[in-house]
Amino acid sequence: MAVLYVVATPIGNLQDLSPRATDTLRAADLIIAEDTRVTMKLCQVFGFHATLVSCHRHNEESKAAELAAKILGEDLSAALVTDAGTPCISDPGCEVVRECIAQKIPVIPIPGCCAGIAAVSVSGSDAREFAFYGFLPREKKDLKERLKEIGKGVKVAILHESPFRIIDLTEAILETLPESRMTVCCDLTKLHEKTIWGSPEEVLAELKANEKTEKGEYCVILDLHGVTIPEAKPETVEWPMEAKLIEAMKQGRSLREAQEELIVAGEKKNAVKQAALTLKKLFEE
Repeated sequence: MAVLYVVATPIGNLQDLSPRATDTLRAADLIIAEDTRVTMKLCQVFGFHATLVSCHRHNEESKAAELAAKILGEDLSAALVTDAGTPCISDPGCEVVRECIAQKIPVIPIPGCCAGIAAVSVSGSDAREFAFYGFLPREKKDLKERLKEIGKGVKVAILHESPFRIIDLTEAILETLPESRMTVCCDLTKLHEKTIWGSPEEVLAELKANEKTEKGEYCVILDLHGVTIPEAKPETVEWPMEAKLIEAMKQGRSLREAQEELIVAGEKKNAVKQAALTLKKLFEE
């Protein structure tokens, strides 16, 4: 029967591959992989012999319909996997799933590892409500704006970050959301797994003190309970003094009366007189 299984694979420790996922991949006719070289290693360890075909972020849109048609036309049992974790969660796969749905092919999840969920589970945060954001913008200005938006919304946010930018991200969090609490997980389920808990200031200090910070993959849980984001003050437009004089004159005042009114209101006398002279010249012309 034509079917697509969306199979979660280990994010590090191979023992996390569930018995059901093992059985599904062993019985599959076709394995659709993000990177066939990575999935080949998994196949070699567990003895999977299905045909491997690549489908990644750069070719998924063009290949998805073709793959769905192949599954349907050849009546294949297909498994969709990514390099690690659950497909379609900050990983490719959604186009293949969408095409299979469109062609009436059953799509069945085989749940398992997900770095974000694993990180939330050890964060100590009240995660009855949370949002997944994945990788945030790289540019510092855009990054800070995005963090402010996140701070105004959810109470728990899941982020991904590169080992080469984790310090930059933490510095931006310290500047924009200093009252937040962070859980920073590196290389979850792997041999050198490490998790840091604390305020942005505490986490930043520990990251900077670790000479191996630029190694591994990071998942960050941002706990925003109790964090308030001050509302930005609306920008005030300062009118030119000439415009203020004209506005007063529209109310029926003479130029002299308009000058006196602005001076009484606190405007600088010399600035008002200079603006009045400018208007006189314009009127004479």
